[in-house]
Amino acid sequence: MKTFILLIILSIFLPGPRKPSGSSPTGLMVEFIREPQNVLIRDPKPEFSWIVPDVAGKQTAYQILVSSSEELLERNIGDLWNGLKTTGSQSTEVEYSGTALPANSLCHWKVRIWDKRSNPSPWSAVQSFRTGTFNGYCTTANSLVETEIRPETVTRTGNDSWFVDFGKAAFGKLVLELKPVRKDTLLIHIGEKLSAKNRIDRQPGGTIRYYSVALPVEPGKTRYVAEIAPDERNTGPAAIHLPDSFGVVSPFRYCEIEKLENEPDKIIQKALWHYFDDSSSSFISSDTILNRIWDISKYTIKATSFTGIYIDGDRERIPYEADAYINQLGHYYTDREYSMGRRTNEYFIHHPTWPTEWILQTVLMFHNDFMHTGNSESMARYYRELQYKTLSALARPDGLISSSAVNDEIMASLGFSNVKERIRDIVDWPPAQKDTGWKLATAEGERDGYDMREINTVVNAFYYRNLVLMSELAGHLGNPVDSAIYAGQAVKVKKVINEKLFDKKRGVYLDGEFSEHSSLHANMMALAFDLVPPEHLSSVIAFIKSRGMACSVYGAQFLLEGLFRAGEADYALSLLTATHDRSWWNMIKSGSTMTMEAWDMKYKPNSDWNHAWGAAPANIIPGFLWGISPALPGYSKATIRPQLSRLSYSHISVPTIRGNIVAEFRKDKESGLFIITIPANMDCDFVIDTSQYQTVVLNSSRVRPKDGILQLRPGTNRIEF
Repeated sequence: MKTFILLIILSIFLPGPRKPSGSSPTGLMVEFIREPQNVLIRDPKPEFSWIVPDVAGKQTAYQILVSSSEELLERNIGDLWNGLKTTGSQSTEVEYSGTALPANSLCHWKVRIWDKRSNPSPWSAVQSFRTGTFNGYCTTANSLVETEIRPETVTRTGNDSWFVDFGKAAFGKLVLELKPVRKDTLLIHIGEKLSAKNRIDRQPGGTIRYYSVALPVEPGKTRYVAEIAPDERNTGPAAIHLPDSFGVVSPFRYCEIEKLENEPDKIIQKALWHYFDDSSSSFISSDTILNRIWDISKYTIKATSFTGIYIDGDRERIPYEADAYINQLGHYYTDREYSMGRRTNEYFIHHPTWPTEWILQTVLMFHNDFMHTGNSESMARYYRELQYKTLSALARPDGLISSSAVNDEIMASLGFSNVKERIRDIVDWPPAQKDTGWKLATAEGERDGYDMREINTVVNAFYYRNLVLMSELAGHLGNPVDSAIYAGQAVKVKKVINEKLFDKKRGVYLDGEFSEHSSLHANMMALAFDLVPPEHLSSVIAFIKSRGMACSVYGAQFLLEGLFRAGEADYALSLLTATHDRSWWNMIKSGSTMTMEAWDMKYKPNSDWNHAWGAAPANIIPGFLWGISPALPGYSKATIRPQLSRLSYSHISVPTIRGNIVAEFRKDKESGLFIITIPANMDCDFVIDTSQYQTVVLNSSRVRPKDGILQLRPGTNRIEF
């Protein structure tokens, strides 16, 4: 009971959400940017978004004014765009329709709306934005931000030595402010991992970071930066390079200072990250392990954003599609930020990576971006390239694809500059010990003994998903013929997969054509991508459960997706909160403050401690445990399908482009309660398990859910059962 009361108290003080107040539109954005005065808008026809005030309920019309001066705007004069009252509910991604915007100029805009009763709101606050040079279509980059973080603890460890703990690792630099009385050289140690109390591990293993720096000091100079040399591996031609003005940054949590008698005036971890609003999202529950896993996953999304493009980690700093997919999902669920995800999507158009399945995640990322933003510009601009990324050119007459069929022309169409390079199937990483030469904890690596065949089940599961999503995207872009073609191909591929890659005797999927082996991966991907016929669900799920977490931290994304989609929330939650060495808890227990590249160093000896592809819980918790997702593009309609399993309490705030969805759940032995707050100008279907609850009380009225769906109104909704 004490724990439950404490959770209720904590929920009151959670950092989010920041609900719109008053009756004016808030949350203004230009080109997805919340502080557009700090960046350069390079799109000559940018899009404007805002959050409709709660009191409006629904928006029935809007009016936008854009001006070259704040003075004109204060007089309600839009000399650039003197927008008229426009009937409609569109409150996101409204394209500029005024006179040609001036390049390299500071502009200003505001908006007002009409509510469900056709009453006008007051004007919003004025937002300024700065234009750059216009070069046609362009996704605007948000800003990189430097933050000075003070230590949590500073400990004297000797007469002239100090140990400093900043609480969390961050990509950045160590800055000292002190008053030297003589010329000297300090010895600085910085790193991510401890070997003993107050002692940084000098040989941390893998790609866990440690550096020592000799730092000359002298009287009269008070501010010092412990500069480290560039790393050869993560500054190669394929890596994302920071602007020279930021210098060299590295992840570190701790520092030791030697040969310094007096404590410095200031010790600063100067952290670098992409623009990120910590208060945009929050989560807490009755499970303390789950809360810690949410915290480390969310923080990883923020901390690894420092290049402005999703990268794989500090070892390489290279964008890979598989890393980016998990990163994008987590980012969209933890902050109202879409520019970094979209820029990463577009980066992959001309910078693909070699794994077959990685390329097949490009369409998934573009589709996810469209559903969360409602903006089709990017997918329209790159529609032809996305068609190539489906790998449909590799299809046999029966519809299945094989990477062995690739040629120079196909490699060129995929965006490879070296057309002699070849894509290869990967399934999961790392592969078996025999394929790497690494000494792994398990000989089969993270592939569960996968039998690599020309016709690969995991590859074709991804291919099927591409066809389904391309059918949707083509439809939204007004290409009904393409939409029908992709839909037809998807039906064909699903049928053939279940005919040729499914073992009917055992009721499980095989790893490939002519294979006799069944792995977790072949079956979890089939489950995640809706390939399993209803009559085979029980056998496939039973097999998946028999394998445990026999996949990497990357593979766990799809394992958990599949389990929640199949209604196996109890087992999924047990994996999320497990405490063995193949768990997120093991990462925390190991001492990392960001998710790791592998479950443990023994599963990938060159691993790093800052890999966002290990942060799947950042999207799994809001998107599947709570089941909050966009039902229609741009969250004009949301779906909430909670599967909270054994949790007795949870509170969550999820950012959307239209404002935050806030939800709370309480349960005791006799009853349960959901309190769901839906932003204005959004519809929402709440999906309930009718096998358990035939009737519920919605906003004080007893109702029988139609097809298990309750339609929630904007504002606060109480659901009792």
